[in-house]
Amino acid sequence: MTDVIQDAAARLETYREARRRFVTGPQGNLALVNTEWILGDPAEGQRAFGVPGLWFPLPAGESGLRLEATAADGILVDGSLVDGSVVVRGQDSERASDVRFSDTVTGFVIASEEGTYALRVWDAESEGNRDFGSIDAFAFDPDWVIEAAFTPIEGGRAIGVEHLKDHGVTRERVVPAEITFTKDGVDFSLTAFEDNGNLLLVYSDATSGDTTYGVGRFMKLVPDARPDGSGPGTVTLDFNRAYLPPCAFSYHFNCPMPPLENRFTVPVEAGEKNVLNASGGLLH
Repeated sequence: MTDVIQDAAARLETYREARRRFVTGPQGNLALVNTEWILGDPAEGQRAFGVPGLWFPLPAGESGLRLEATAADGILVDGSLVDGSVVVRGQDSERASDVRFSDTVTGFVIASEEGTYALRVWDAESEGNRDFGSIDAFAFDPDWVIEAAFTPIEGGRAIGVEHLKDHGVTRERVVPAEITFTKDGVDFSLTAFEDNGNLLLVYSDATSGDTTYGVGRFMKLVPDARPDGSGPGTVTLDFNRAYLPPCAFSYHFNCPMPPLENRFTVPVEAGEKNVLNASGGLLH
């Protein structure tokens, strides 16, 4: 192995260790134990599974949820003990609220595209964290580091993206550019969409559901386009850094599915494969 490849392989191991620390963190993927959507009449409180308090939707256009609790419930919102009623601001707010239920159980409020809100609950001592062993992954393969053409689409292009738990209903995503490359004589044209300020590639391949996670894998992209975005550029597709979506770690995530053009018929034997338990079997 040349020095360049050895250096790239070493950087990949550093990246994978950072991934392991992230997914096992107090609010890492393995710690998510509930996503409870609080809907309906703002005057009617709801219980969220596994945690105390009554949770109320706010009037349309307001960010977050309202919480009613007593001091005996022991809930801290933004560091203050709740004894009465408080607004828990959502992640779409400039100052999102932090919720703490105990030394290990925390939460925050997420927003949907329709303006509804859910309480997410994380447990640092979740079953997933207790049973986790490792993230199985392919060895570094320099052949799966590909420089692709990145051609901006003026105004972007909207596509409908299915999600795992949405029963075929699609959500609109903006595709800012066309990504094309050729490998082993086969031409590829991929769709990467904007996602929380990032560019996200969601794909599956011939290994999906066999040697890798069935839903597919993710890759974050950083294109090297012209500064004004007016012309073609390049983007590096390092499939060695392809990672498992959050739903591979917890059933409480709702992940996007690969668009049709991102469903490779060839095997991509690079990147993360599956989440394993401490015995070496599949975690889920």
